[in-house]
Amino acid sequence: MRKLFFVTIITLTTISAFAQSTSDTPTQNISTDSDVGYRLFATKNMYTFIKMNTKNGQMWQVQWSAKGNESETPISLITRVTKEDEKNGRFFLYPTTNIYNFILLDQIDGRVWQVQWSAEPKDRIVLTIN
Repeated sequence: MRKLFFVTIITLTTISAFAQSTSDTPTQNISTDSDVGYRLFATKNMYTFIKMNTKNGQMWQVQWSAKGNESETPISLITRVTKEDEKNGRFFLYPTTNIYNFILLDQIDGRVWQVQWSAEPKDRIVLTIN
């Protein structure tokens, strides 16, 4: 009985040690140059990046592949500022703990949006956060 108890404890400890955590703080690997017109933001999907125009907030989903299915498709082509207010580095994407969602920040006036990428075009969205 005692042996079964210890085996159960060891098994549960091992399982919990290898369990995947979804609340890890997301990390971003980007250029430190804040005066760039475009940036690529990594997603947790190894084949998917988000390309963003840092002047106006337009975004594209970039898929790379070793099998010939590369693509670049729009997430949002809406310009979030007037032409006069465009400035390199104005917009920035922050990852969330959800693999498909990012927060888009206007670093000048503080407006924010939820950005969701997806393999399905109908599921790609950008929603204002008030």
